[in-house]
This record gives sequence, C-alpha cells and structure tokens, in this order.
Amino acid sequence: MTAPLLTLTDVCKSFAGTDVVSDVSLEVRPGEVLCLLGDNGAGKSTLIKILSGFHPPTSGTLEISGEPVSFGSPRDASGHGIATVHQFGGTFPLMGIGRSFFVGAEPTKGRGPLRRFDRKLAGEIAVRELRGLGITRVTDGDRLVGSLSGGERQALAIARAVYFGATVLILDEPTAALGVKEAAHVLRLIMQARQRGVAVIFVTHNVTHAMTVGDHFAVLIRGALAADFRKGERSREEITDLMAGGEAMAELEAELATYQDAHDGHPPQLR
Repeated sequence: MTAPLLTLTDVCKSFAGTDVVSDVSLEVRPGEVLCLLGDNGAGKSTLIKILSGFHPPTSGTLEISGEPVSFGSPRDASGHGIATVHQFGGTFPLMGIGRSFFVGAEPTKGRGPLRRFDRKLAGEIAVRELRGLGITRVTDGDRLVGSLSGGERQALAIARAVYFGATVLILDEPTAALGVKEAAHVLRLIMQARQRGVAVIFVTHNVTHAMTVGDHFAVLIRGALAADFRKGERSREEITDLMAGGEAMAELEAELATYQDAHDGHPPQLR
C-alpha cells in the first residue's frame, strides 16, 4: 500500500464552544477514492472546509506527504495541491469555456502594453482537456459555460484542477443534482482521476455512488468518525444503517420491541 498523501490526526473544529468536528483521523492515498459519507449535518462540509483552507482546525494536525502543514486560506491549500470542486463545478456560466478554465491564470500573448488574453490558446487547451475526460460534444472554447450540462460543468472543473497540478481532489456532492446518466458520467470522471494517480475525496450521502467508485470509506455522525473501512468490509445495508445513526436506530428498535411485548404486540398510539 502506498504512503498517505494527506493525513488528518485528531482534527477538531469548534464554533462558539460547540464541537462541529471531533477528533477525526484519516489517511488519503494517491490513486485512491476516499468516500466521505454522512447525513445532513454530519460535519462533512466543515471537514472539507478545513482541508480546503477556509477554516483552520481548532486542534489536531494536517500533513502532506508526512510534513505538517497549516492553511491560512484556500490559496494555501491550492498551493499544496488540494483542489475542491463544489456541487455545480465552481464555474462561471457567462464566461467562455476557455476563459473559465484559466480564470486567474490566463495565458497571454503580446508584450508590454499590447499583452492580452490568448483566447484561442485557452480554448484549445480547455477543449483538449475535456476530450481527455471523455467530453467530445464540446468543440468550441468560446462556448458559454452556462450552455453545458451539469455533468459537463463538473468535467470542466475536474479537468481544470488536474491540469493545474491537483494531487488531492475534493468533490463535494458532485452527483447530487444530476440525473442518472449524468451522475454515471461523473462517476467515470472520478475513476479517471484515480487512474491518473490523484487522491480523490468524494463527499456524498449516496451510498450506491460511493460503493461504485470507492476504495476507502469514512462515515461521519455528528462530527465524529463513526467508521473507517476499506472496500468490501461493509455491506450496503451496514453503511446505510451507519449513516442513519446505527446504534441510535438499534436502540429505538429495541425500545419499540420492549413496548410491544409489554402491550401485547400493539405499537404505541400516536396522539
């Protein structure tokens, strides 16, 4: 097994004295997909904001290739090879594909006061990188991003991250708002990124999608790490049960069984 690229040790985050993330320890390896699972409010968003440089941890440590790091901003995280793609791709609907691909790092042509954005080169590179991810329908780098489908916009954001050297790619609910075919295409993009040696953190609450592409799974419940396991070690039902609260659901079922035993098998009456 390869050495971890990103290591979290006892990471905690509190807001106004309230713990949102508690003692999370994880390892993320190159060429693997870590599926970060949890229901709404489980702490997934806060954890990825820590990894993305939006929030410093209250305590605990982050390491890149064994070296301790601290991020003061998203730019710091990006400088260490961590790229985050949010649900709608983080692209700009009213920009051309080439311009959106290079925003903030635009290629130029000319010199001095005649220096200007090289629209043709940007468009050619963006289209080429999209083709490398299987998006062949897009042929014009000047085409507006807003005219792309949801899956194509995700592909554009992923292609951009990989092109600019991301070694850790965080995908925040990339399939949540997509139809079946588009979601399937995004899952293929995740597998392609893995094949390129990128470490992928796939944040989702969709167990089916996670099990399709995941190598390593972590389940958060109320900000704490409830389970950390490899592919094949848990069934779909076990993972779903964990996300639903696991032990809490078992306790509820036990209480219901006790009540029914005490009341001749009748369920409690709601008023």
